[in-house]
Amino acid sequence: QVHVVESGGGLVQAGGSLRLSCAASGRTFSSYDMGWFRQVPGKEREFVAAVSLNGGTTYYADSVKGRFTISRDNAKNTVYLQMNSLKPEDTAVYYCAPKWFGGYYYYHTSYAYWGQGTQVTVSS
Repeated sequence: QVHVVESGGGLVQAGGSLRLSCAASGRTFSSYDMGWFRQVPGKEREFVAAVSLNGGTTYYADSVKGRFTISRDNAKNTVYLQMNSLKPEDTAVYYCAPKWFGGYYYYHTSYAYWGQGTQVTVSS
């Protein structure tokens, strides 16, 4: 089992930046790919980015490619999401989770042990 806590969200103007953190418990953190997703009310959880267990491979949704960067520090059991050039449409609750199951990295059903999320609001 893994317990994750997201932090770093807030209110920022369009064009600004935020850095989200996802701190995970458990000695097996480095055994799992990790993903960031986001969700707005009434919509399905949407893939944002994922990173392989050793940090060597990253994946991004087309909507954030070139603006967001995912990274991880296995020594600190933490995954980061650096978000630059933020847009109002990036407004959502952002969640992280380990990729617990088989399946595609961009399907939220491939992940488990979600955190409580952190709110990101981008004003125009």
